[in-house]
Amino acid sequence: MRVLVLNGSPKGKYSITLQTSLYLEKKFPQHKFQFLNVGQQIKSYEKDFTPAADAITAADLIIFSYPVYTFIAPSQLHRFIELLKASGLDVSGKFVTQITTSKHFYDVTAHKFIQENCQDLKMKYINGLSADMEDLLTENGQKAAKEFFEYVCWSTENDIYETIPNRTVDSAHIPVSPVTLKEDGKSGDVVIVTDCARDDEQLNDMINRFRAVLKHKTRIVNISEYHFSGGCLGCFNCAATGKCVYRDGFDDFLRDNIQTADATVYAFSIKDHSMGSIFKMFDDRQFCNGHRTVTMGKPVGYLVSGNYPAEANLQMIIEARSEVGGNFLSGVACDEINPDAEIDRLAARLDYAISHKYIQPRNFYGVGGMKIFRDLIWLMRGMMKADHRFYKKHGIYDFPQKKKGTILKMYLVGALISSPKLRAKIGNKMNEGMIAPYRKVIDK
Repeated sequence: MRVLVLNGSPKGKYSITLQTSLYLEKKFPQHKFQFLNVGQQIKSYEKDFTPAADAITAADLIIFSYPVYTFIAPSQLHRFIELLKASGLDVSGKFVTQITTSKHFYDVTAHKFIQENCQDLKMKYINGLSADMEDLLTENGQKAAKEFFEYVCWSTENDIYETIPNRTVDSAHIPVSPVTLKEDGKSGDVVIVTDCARDDEQLNDMINRFRAVLKHKTRIVNISEYHFSGGCLGCFNCAATGKCVYRDGFDDFLRDNIQTADATVYAFSIKDHSMGSIFKMFDDRQFCNGHRTVTMGKPVGYLVSGNYPAEANLQMIIEARSEVGGNFLSGVACDEINPDAEIDRLAARLDYAISHKYIQPRNFYGVGGMKIFRDLIWLMRGMMKADHRFYKKHGIYDFPQKKKGTILKMYLVGALISSPKLRAKIGNKMNEGMIAPYRKVIDK
């Protein structure tokens, strides 16, 4: 086969993820591999997409290769997919898969994002390889990579690929009723972050209604008007200095103009099953804060124009972002069903969260995500010094091996229930003992 690897890492040939594909090239010499550093050279492809189009046309198998950045692919690869779709290139029927490296922090949403966009293009998608950053350095990791590509080859030979139900329902975009905006007498500070174009009347109307009904002062930050020098480079310069290597001032702008607000509302139109490449760049560049949940305790909300109910993966990303960040998700108002009522409910919930400083306990998305970060920063504390200080200060290092009393107690319980005689003698007293501390709380 002619295998085209689309390297979405901004590091180009220095990408850790890319090394897996280079390893496969050595292991499978019967196939011809070609590599395009589309992430590193995205500005070039924006000017002329022809080299990429020619390589894609010639390929039998396409592999998207990238590190997972904030729930999805890096913004540069995000932008490449936009260019591919805009080019009108016919890629229907081509086999495609993906290889990622990460610490498995929401690699599932990144893979689903690529899958959904490939299937939009009517490509034959084969489930990809999600590897740990260090897997290729181990025998098991090398074995997994080799077996993965053997499976991909078998799938192409037998014309086996993933299918999804037909999703051709267009967005309803139900109009929003106009409301007069009056900020007089309002207090507080709610920032609305958007990439809304001036001619996007629907999203502008949603923003205007939300501002009118919310009982707090609002201001708009339009990130499409910010002069970004580029997407996150994954260079880790900010890990040591806290300053981004770019000199466009975004790190200071983020901290001074967005993170200072009482609450944040994101407003966007769905593009390619996501918030779009501009928002992705905005998200990726927030790595200047490392893995620190610097806005935890502050509520967030979303205004979405598009068929949000049909976007299960995007729903997971939005909920997970709030959960990991420790932000109460006040709601997602979209324009599919009664947008007036949804916007009003979002404003009411956000007002309650701000007024009462309401925070919900994290669910699996938040707890699981933070445990991955906890272990990662503990190992990297020598480099990620600001993260390490933050995690220590906020008690995030809640390792189970520290709970020696609980561990000892479980050994004693285990010894008791291992004996049939003791178990019979204890009877229901064990259950009573387990709920006794809770009864004390209730009685108190």
